[in-house]
Amino acid sequence: MAGGLGPLLRGRSRQLGSVAFGLQKWKSSVSLQAKMPPCDFVPEKYQSYAYDHMLKIRERNVSPSLVTYYKKPLLLHQGYMQWLFDYEGRRYLDLFAGIVTISVGHCHPKVTVAAQKQLARLWHTTNIYMHPSIQEYAEKLTSLLPDPLKVVYLTNSGSEANDLAMFMARIYTRNFDIICFRGGYHGGSPYTLGVTSLGPYKHGVANDFGCSATMLPDVFRGPWGGSHCRDSPVQTIRKCSCSGGVCHAKDQYIEQFKDTLNTCVPKKIAGFIAEPIQGVNGTVQYPKSFLKEAYQLVRERGGLCIADEVQTGFGRTGSHFWGFQTHDVLPDIVTMAKGIGNGFPMGAVVTTKEIASSLAQNLHFNTYGGNPVACVVGAAVLDAIEEDGLQKNCEEVGTYMLLELAKLRDKFEIIGDVRGKGLMIGIEMVTNKGSCHPLPNEEINQIWEDCKDMGVLIGRGGLYRQTFRIKPPMCITKRDAEFAVEVFHTALERHMKRAAEK
Repeated sequence: MAGGLGPLLRGRSRQLGSVAFGLQKWKSSVSLQAKMPPCDFVPEKYQSYAYDHMLKIRERNVSPSLVTYYKKPLLLHQGYMQWLFDYEGRRYLDLFAGIVTISVGHCHPKVTVAAQKQLARLWHTTNIYMHPSIQEYAEKLTSLLPDPLKVVYLTNSGSEANDLAMFMARIYTRNFDIICFRGGYHGGSPYTLGVTSLGPYKHGVANDFGCSATMLPDVFRGPWGGSHCRDSPVQTIRKCSCSGGVCHAKDQYIEQFKDTLNTCVPKKIAGFIAEPIQGVNGTVQYPKSFLKEAYQLVRERGGLCIADEVQTGFGRTGSHFWGFQTHDVLPDIVTMAKGIGNGFPMGAVVTTKEIASSLAQNLHFNTYGGNPVACVVGAAVLDAIEEDGLQKNCEEVGTYMLLELAKLRDKFEIIGDVRGKGLMIGIEMVTNKGSCHPLPNEEINQIWEDCKDMGVLIGRGGLYRQTFRIKPPMCITKRDAEFAVEVFHTALERHMKRAAEK
């Protein structure tokens, strides 16, 4: 009987193989829309104003400076972990996390329950009284930072945290000048606009007195850099002249940094502020060891080194809990926000006791910073990161996604660079790899809209908004990443088809 079945099965196998080959050939020539991973969560029914009425209210009553994404703005109704639901119940995979703010997942059950319990107990006291949650949270947060970074000042936003960090650096050093990177984003307050070095954020009023922007050590778009320069699973396609453990690009950019110190600032400075990986500018990474040498040069001038961890902190880079650790440096001040509260408005400045004491010479007060609800939420976020293994998930899923996106870079001429670390990823779009000229905005918009229509929300960044930013809730799965890459692949194919038809 077995002998009789063998030829039949072998024939059936050949037949199936032939069908599979034909199906694969068809798939390669026709873009199929990727299938969204399943989700058991059922959103509540939307019961607010009609969509058109919402648009009218926004136009009439909301500041026009608050722009919306997409031709037809999304009206989002509910969120659960990595998913968002609009007013019609349509589901989206959120790969931008409310601008890199949802860390452990939308409405994470543990964080939600903690907030609900505290809301029923005590909302607000201000820091003139003690309450348990601020002391408990201060101890828990600072335990995750190396000595001597053990003193925390809680704020309500990242702009406020960076504003305070700059203020502290100036008070402590009794110097004034602060150095930043071109392309850096550190907030929109009057102080931080001085170190936010992106033209679209400049309003033509005085806000940068005492702030000097130095050359950005960008190994893709800058004058130096190549295939061995950055701490990422994916390197640039530019050839690298480095050899024997020496990074020539890093050395060249350090010379530019020295030039800024020698020409733009006094002999003594207050400090240097930098994101471990630039966020708003499109996930720009520096050459390995650059920050370490830059920190040394700043300290030789009497300045403090400020690490802006608003986007890179809390395990997002995967290999480390803080972005500065990936550069093997120890800052004097660390600022944080966004993912610290998983969307709850809070931020923090962590520094040494000596530096923090300089602020106590006179009164400095924050009414809402460190309120009971914020501290309980922040503690629950830290617990969720540990218990859900989210730092490891960032490393594993992020590395997988980076490598898959690098395959698309090799396939499509309009992808100039794929970069990042963990779940902090940038995809820079160009007209062609030779010139690296930014892809026209209208073409990027079409790709972006197509991804949204297929159920994937991604961000934008870069001076010309030419870089897609992928910074999702840290709970996304490998299957989610596969779906997102498939959707992006389809959107690129549609773009190429449109271009060919012109």
